[in-house]
Amino acid sequence: MTHSVFIDGEAGTTGLQIRDRLLGRDDIRLVQVDPARRKEASARAEAFAEADVAILCLPDDAAREAVALTADMDVRLIDASTAHRIDPEWVFGFPELAPEMREMIAAARRVSNPGCYSTGAIAVIAPLVAAGLIDEGEALSINAVSGYSGGGKALIGEYDAGTAPAHFIYGLNQRHKHIPEIMTHGGLLVQPVFAPSVGNFAQGMAVQLPLHLDDDRSAAALHQALADHYSGQQFVEVVPAAEIGPRIDPMARNGSNRLRISVHGDEDTGCALVVAVLDNLGKGASGAAIQNLNIMLGLPDELGL
Repeated sequence: MTHSVFIDGEAGTTGLQIRDRLLGRDDIRLVQVDPARRKEASARAEAFAEADVAILCLPDDAAREAVALTADMDVRLIDASTAHRIDPEWVFGFPELAPEMREMIAAARRVSNPGCYSTGAIAVIAPLVAAGLIDEGEALSINAVSGYSGGGKALIGEYDAGTAPAHFIYGLNQRHKHIPEIMTHGGLLVQPVFAPSVGNFAQGMAVQLPLHLDDDRSAAALHQALADHYSGQQFVEVVPAAEIGPRIDPMARNGSNRLRISVHGDEDTGCALVVAVLDNLGKGASGAAIQNLNIMLGLPDELGL
C-alpha cells in the first residue's frame, strides 16, 4: 500500500532531511507543490487535501496557519514546530516516553514532534521523576551543546562563511522555546535553568543533567531506573559509563535515529552527570518525524531509519 505524504516547508533544514529519507521508499508517495507556488495558500490546500499525512516544517505562526487551513480536511498532521508541543489536543510524539505513547500516536490525527534539546532533556528527566529519583519540585539545571544546523539556514550561513564563533552560549534570558515542553513532558513543577549552546560542528547534540547524589539517589540507581524505563526500545539505549570513556562526543549518534543515555558520577563527591547524546537532525527532528509517521501509518518504527 502506498501512502501520500506532504511536507509543508520542504525547503527548510528539517524538511529537506525528511524528504531525502522518504524519497527512496516505495511505500510513500510525496505530494509536492511547485516551488514557485509553495507560499500560496491555494496550492498548499490542494497538497494537504491530496495527502494522508502532512508534516509541518514551518515557523510556529505558519504552522498554526497550516492547521487552520486543514481544519475541514481528513489529512493527519505531524507538526515539527514548537506551536503545539504542550497543546493537550495534540499527542506528543515521543514513543518511548511512556508505555501508552505508541498507541496514542498510532491513533492520533495531530502529533507534535518534540524539539531537539527537549528530546534529550525529557528522555533523561521524565523516567527519573516517575521513579521518584527526581522530585517534581526540584530545582534543576540543564546544559547542552548542539551542532549549528539546529539554528537553520541563517546560522548555517554564518558558519559556512567563517563569521560565527567556535562556540557560543545563548538563551540567556531563560525563555528558550523548549523550556515549556521540558517542564510539561518531563513532569517538572519548577522551571529548570537551561543553558543551551552551539559548537562549530554541523550535527550532533549532548544534553547534560547535573545531579547531587545521596543514599537513595546513587549513580547506580539512576542508571537502573533509566535502563528499566527504556528496556526493549530500539532507538533509546542506556549504556554503562565504563563504555563511554573519559570524553563524550556530541556527534556520536550522528546519521541515526538513536539516542544514548549514560550516567557518570562519583559517590565520594556526591555529584553525577546524566548525559543524552543524539543527532539534533535525527532523533531530534527528521528521524523522530519519520518514526512518528511510521507509527501513524501502522508501519514498523524503523522503516526508512
